[in-house]
Amino acid sequence: MTSPQTDAARRANLLLPSTMASLLETIPIEVILDELLMFMTIQSVVRLGCTNKFFATICADELLWQRRLQSDFNFSGAGTARVSGWKFIYTGLFNPKVFVWGEKANGRLGLGTKFPKSNVHGVPFPTQLRIPSARIVNIVSGGMSFHALDSEGSVYVWGTLNGNTSTLTSDGFSEPGKTAPSPLRLELPSRIRAVSCGRFHACALDSKSKIWTFTSWGRPFTLSSRHLLRDSKPVQVECGWSFSSLLTKSGEVFAFWPQSGTMQEQIEAKNASFDEDSEHRFLAKAADGVIPCVTWELEMDPTRLPPLPALPKLTTTGEGAVGEIKIIKIAALDARLIALTNQGHVVLFSGLENENTFATGRWKYLSNFSELDRVRSMPPFTPTDESPGIVPPQTMKITHISAHFLKFFAYSTGASSVVLMGDKDTTEETDPHIDPALQDKSVISVLVGDWHNAALTSSGKLLTWGRYSAGALGLGDPTTLTPGRPGAFATQEQRLGALDRGIGTPPETTIPTEVRFDHARKTPKDRFCFSACAAGWQTGALVIDLQPDAEDEESEEELIEDSGRRVRRIGGGRGSLPMQQPHMLGFPVGGAFRIGFAGRGATRARGRGM
Repeated sequence: MTSPQTDAARRANLLLPSTMASLLETIPIEVILDELLMFMTIQSVVRLGCTNKFFATICADELLWQRRLQSDFNFSGAGTARVSGWKFIYTGLFNPKVFVWGEKANGRLGLGTKFPKSNVHGVPFPTQLRIPSARIVNIVSGGMSFHALDSEGSVYVWGTLNGNTSTLTSDGFSEPGKTAPSPLRLELPSRIRAVSCGRFHACALDSKSKIWTFTSWGRPFTLSSRHLLRDSKPVQVECGWSFSSLLTKSGEVFAFWPQSGTMQEQIEAKNASFDEDSEHRFLAKAADGVIPCVTWELEMDPTRLPPLPALPKLTTTGEGAVGEIKIIKIAALDARLIALTNQGHVVLFSGLENENTFATGRWKYLSNFSELDRVRSMPPFTPTDESPGIVPPQTMKITHISAHFLKFFAYSTGASSVVLMGDKDTTEETDPHIDPALQDKSVISVLVGDWHNAALTSSGKLLTWGRYSAGALGLGDPTTLTPGRPGAFATQEQRLGALDRGIGTPPETTIPTEVRFDHARKTPKDRFCFSACAAGWQTGALVIDLQPDAEDEESEEELIEDSGRRVRRIGGGRGSLPMQQPHMLGFPVGGAFRIGFAGRGATRARGRGM
């Protein structure tokens, strides 16, 4: 039996806009936003917004479109500080594009054995990867892998979950070292809402708030614990370098270690029992683009972190009182956890190397990352002999955090956004590193690789900086860039050496520089990046076109087989790969993975990598 809200929405969908508008005028705005507009078709919502100014305002409500993105596309935007532009993202999610670049070892870019031509090691520019029949809405990266979440709650994986273990060709994905050279879908019984990756493991949160852990892609398990009750259901899962953590609705934080200690022993025992069952030896071999997961349940209580210490009231956030202080976000790096409170306090917990070192840890309040007066007194907000300084913020409330491996970031939102960086050695007295180029840039997300970084702005620009890392900056083939530019070699001599002999590495890029997503096009085209990820020596992004364009204007770049010798062109140009037919909702279905490449006209030589 359908709900009254659904019946009302169905009737509203059938009414003419003028009739609908007159009837809705008698209904409270809260009911319209929270109930009716959430059940109406999007076409009806748009038509209603065209009837008059009143409904135009209601139907343009940012929270409405954010909620419709979650319900219609499984897209929450939780990993960013975005506060506007949800309707634009909704429109673009009918046909999002996936781009990957950086180190290509371990199959981590999902491009199979064919890569764009480049004179240096790695893929130094964004390369489009198409996943047939999937509308990707989120992408995260592990040490040597990617995990992508689609609008139906399915997870696609490629690369190698744990590249430190060896496998045989006959092995299935029950082995953590098994490589997926192209994207494969995990056959899971639940709709997944969020994914997080450590170096060699991953975790996921499903629609029923269950925690999934992947130490191999073929044998994921759910965590069963008396701690995870209804009132304390998990709302976020976060993987550190070699541990996992979760945040509950009540603000409690738990940690567990799938790759060491007691939990690892239980996982190994379960795998051994699977392997010994001659009639049901679950190897999880992929077939038809799918990994048939053998799921199981692990009963174990994760370790509860202690309560927060007494924290000061922050009076310069520009907001009123928000009630009892509690943790609302977590971010994990190597053996440490960063947490953020609802009032903007940034705290750090150390001692998470393993279950035995946990007792040595404690929460540390990072006042230099939380309090406006302290931040305003630091360069670049104060003048020095080398710089006159930049305008300091008048208010500040840290609203988002991110972390990976050795670094973490804490940042605020808005036009006067502040971005603060710390590392695993940060203490209560440590000052944050404040890059002038990242301040007041409306940064909504900061991504952290092993040695490279990326920042996403509310205007859809992706900026990268740090080490070259086999092309993970995505600024282009350094042999084709003018020496001295970000991402290029420092000198012409170094550029020619790389061009002639395939040796050398560009210097570190210190200035956050915009990444372009039109390398494979005949003509330049601006695109809007709405999500990105970084880890290891690779980067990924989801982008949408700012204006519609004919698909055949994109040409396929020359492909070469990944081998130790030069090979002739084996593809390229129109018709070299199967074309995909558009789905009626706007995303591709059928055909092989279709890849757009950059680096036109370049030649390839062997290079050095990791």
